[in-house]
Amino acid sequence: MKVRLWGVRGSIAVPGPRTVRYGGNTTCIEVRGDDDALIVLDAGTGIFPLAQSLLAHLPVTAHIFITHTHWDHIQGLPFFIPIFIPGNTIRLYGAFDLIAQRGIEHVMQVQLQFSYFPIREAELKARIEYETLSVGVPVTVGEAAVTPVLMNHPVPDLGYRIECNGKSLFFTGDHEPHYNIYSPGEEGYDEYQAAIEQRQAELDAAIGAVDLLIVDSAYTSEEYPHKRGWGHGTFDSAIELAKRVGAKRLICTHHEPTRSDDDLERVFNEALARHPDFGCEILLAQEGLEITL
Repeated sequence: MKVRLWGVRGSIAVPGPRTVRYGGNTTCIEVRGDDDALIVLDAGTGIFPLAQSLLAHLPVTAHIFITHTHWDHIQGLPFFIPIFIPGNTIRLYGAFDLIAQRGIEHVMQVQLQFSYFPIREAELKARIEYETLSVGVPVTVGEAAVTPVLMNHPVPDLGYRIECNGKSLFFTGDHEPHYNIYSPGEEGYDEYQAAIEQRQAELDAAIGAVDLLIVDSAYTSEEYPHKRGWGHGTFDSAIELAKRVGAKRLICTHHEPTRSDDDLERVFNEALARHPDFGCEILLAQEGLEITL
């Protein structure tokens, strides 16, 4: 498999001189199976430069897997140029929307309301198909298998494990490690702790000992207490997850949008210093980074 990062920031795109090294686009990851089948993880603003790269190889068949429907993960969809071109096929996958009580097709219908976007869904020229996923049930894309896993975020959020010919990767999307809502000694603490430890063990097993683990690492450990419940992890929680599952390589992503490239490197290096004996390669997500598994 081949992996390329097109968007690595969280919450809002932040282009400019302070983010030029690591990139200012929001989440989008291109994955190619060994048969060159195109899998796209999330459709943040990074999907726009990805789309431009695809125009030299028409027609396009793209399988776009949405982790969740917060804007920074879907806002690039209306600007994914292949959807306007006849002969292309776009298949969109994602979770059931508990609020709207609709499947993943609801995403495009909301974004393309005429009040907010000048082109309606009926005017799109590509063939567009939708598949609402069931947790734990794999989807076959060419030679690859993509399995959705329920993560921890304020809305339904699917992480994705992709396996192809003995190689594997996992992308968490937005994810906050499970935490106890009670303080030690309070009634309910022990019972709740047992439940979240079981849930964490199940999640670790679903992720598995992947060749590449891409994890939401938005915050530092010092910042996290003020962001608790927002649905994002830390550099330290990402490294601890990689240790538990035995990942061979870790990429920390969903960079905090207020953080400059210099600040990002500083807090990343501080986190690495707290885990000096970790035997896995750890990288900062960077637009344009390519990895072959």
